[in-house]
Amino acid sequence: MAKAGKRIKAALEKVEPLKEYELLEAVKLAKETAQAKFDESVDVAVRLGVDPRKADQNIRGSVVLPKGTGKKFRILVFAKGEKEAEAKEAGAEFVGGEDLMKKIQGGWLDFDRVVATPDMMGVVGRLGKVLGPRGMMPNPKTGTVTFDIKDAIDQIQSGKVDFRVDKAGNVHASVGKASFSAEDLVENFDALMATVVRLKPSSSKGKYVKGISVSSTMGAGIRVAYTA
Repeated sequence: MAKAGKRIKAALEKVEPLKEYELLEAVKLAKETAQAKFDESVDVAVRLGVDPRKADQNIRGSVVLPKGTGKKFRILVFAKGEKEAEAKEAGAEFVGGEDLMKKIQGGWLDFDRVVATPDMMGVVGRLGKVLGPRGMMPNPKTGTVTFDIKDAIDQIQSGKVDFRVDKAGNVHASVGKASFSAEDLVENFDALMATVVRLKPSSSKGKYVKGISVSSTMGAGIRVAYTA
């Protein structure tokens, strides 16, 4: 334990809190500070010049990371009839309707992503207070409310990441695992940022991307020098 503590401390000491690092250097530092026994995620936090209280500035979107996420997701699908069979064939872990809704209302949350066909949103809507705060509420903007269930599942498993701005104007997303090469993490980062920048609302005045940091799950935030 003492050796691990010293190793983590030494890694964290390499990070200068106020310095803005070039992207590749920042990602390499994030990898170095990932000293946990599990394969930590590499996460990005983007501070945006938006007011999330305004509907047109409440940014939400998704991006398929070119190098994937390094994770296999347990996907739950709300569907019926032919679409229920399609979901099972496409590899959904759980498929159903009212039964699953009631199970979730009872406190069950043993899944990572939720997809729904449009005709099931009446059922799913009752779970807004449970799924919404966890970022798992199906939404047409992120491609998770659709009749094309197979495509939605394939995208999630191949590296699709959903994101939305929080009340403080920040976007958080994972761009892979610490075991990824620095170059693969940079490629995923660039894909994420290209999508975030593309979603800039016309009503947002002044600087849009105000700050970015990367970190491993257990590591310190590392500021990234970035110009949109």
